[in-house]
Amino acid sequence: MTRFILRALVAALGLWLACEIVPGVAAPGGWTSLLIAAVLLGVVNAIVRPVVFVLTLPITVVTLGLFLLVVNAAMLGLVGWLLKGFVVDGLWAGIFGSVVVGVVSWLGHLLIGDGRERG
Repeated sequence: MTRFILRALVAALGLWLACEIVPGVAAPGGWTSLLIAAVLLGVVNAIVRPVVFVLTLPITVVTLGLFLLVVNAAMLGLVGWLLKGFVVDGLWAGIFGSVVVGVVSWLGHLLIGDGRERG
């Protein structure tokens, strides 16, 4: 449970950073909206993203994986559509925002770990 809370906080930090440096990504609802958006993004990435990934696999293969940027942007846009306190304004804002969130989440994963022991 502690790891889940830490990951949600790291995702909220990534969303905050995206709001600060990416034009078109905003959280007018403040930190509360960022925390809710982080949890919602985790749920969307766990449930919707695998289905979208499988459906778009041929185009992802043809584009050598670059289409995954569009898929990630769509997941961020879906969170913006579901949550009125979080805004993603357009495809490019979604792509750059998802890159920022992805990098911050990756760095957080390096710090927090995945809960598995190395042997």
